[in-house]
Amino acid sequence: MATGIHTVEIPVDVQAVWDYVSDLEKWATTVPAYKEHEIINDKQSIWTFEGSVKGIKKTIQAQVDITEWNEPSNIKFELKGLSDNFTGSGHFTAEDVYGKTTMTCRVEVHAGGLSGAVLTPIIKWAVPKVASRLTESIARKIAVFS
Repeated sequence: MATGIHTVEIPVDVQAVWDYVSDLEKWATTVPAYKEHEIINDKQSIWTFEGSVKGIKKTIQAQVDITEWNEPSNIKFELKGLSDNFTGSGHFTAEDVYGKTTMTCRVEVHAGGLSGAVLTPIIKWAVPKVASRLTESIARKIAVFS
C-alpha cells in the first residue's frame, strides 16, 4: 500500500476552503496527471489520468465515490481502478486555527492482482507526490480566489 499525506495552512477561514473544495469543477484540473473527469452523480465520478514513468505512457481510469460529506470540514472518498486493479481511499479535512485553515489531504492506494507487483513501486513513488502537489495547488488557488 502507498500512502500520501500533506498538510498546508491557508490564510482564509474554513468556510472559504469548504466553498472551494466542495466544488469539484474548481479544482479537478489541479490533480497531477489529470486528463479528464465525468460526474456521474453528486457522490460518484470517473477520473482519467495520463502520465509516463520511465518513458512508458500510461492512462488510468478510476471511479471515485464520496463516502462522507460533512460541511465545512471533511470529505472522505474511496477509489476503484477501472483500467487497472487497484483500490484506495482518502480524505480532505479542514480545521479552523485562529482564523486560518489547516487543510490536510490523505490518499491511500493498494494495487492488487498480477499487475500489483508492477504497479506497487510506481504507486509508492507517485501517491505521496500526488497528495503533496494537489494540496499545495488547491491552497494556492484558494488564496488567489478568496
